[in-house]
Amino acid sequence: MDTEASSGAERHWRALESLYRSAPVNAQFESALDITGNGTSRITFDVTEQVFHAAGAAHGTIYFKMLDDAAFYAANTLVTDRFLLTTSFNLHFTKPVREGKVVAEGRWVSGRRRVFVAESRLVDAEGDEIGRGTGTFMKSRIPLSSLAGYAG
Repeated sequence: MDTEASSGAERHWRALESLYRSAPVNAQFESALDITGNGTSRITFDVTEQVFHAAGAAHGTIYFKMLDDAAFYAANTLVTDRFLLTTSFNLHFTKPVREGKVVAEGRWVSGRRRVFVAESRLVDAEGDEIGRGTGTFMKSRIPLSSLAGYAG
């Protein structure tokens, strides 16, 4: 990739990270997004008792949110003009998590025009996979440039 294209991609990735930070829902979750390359993302977050279900482990909503976000942002690295929408998401819980640092890793799988498929996985502080998901995302009519948090 030439330097100009590379710097354009970098600007887009940093703008997506800004967009993530600006989303009001993320004020409820101590987390940070890093776009790690074209078609990849990483979200780090801390599981605390504020996200526990009645049996003392992280509720499935936290799994879904972080898996969906990681896959979404991995796919949106390939789209510089429009915001993507999640149209479906399949999720598999493989291990409960009680507390600690968790990483959601997202990876684009296929699609480059209107529909995109991306997958993600959650890894706990011990390096064990605790969840996995696959999502389908579609281009919306919403220009990224119209979103206040997207500073591209």
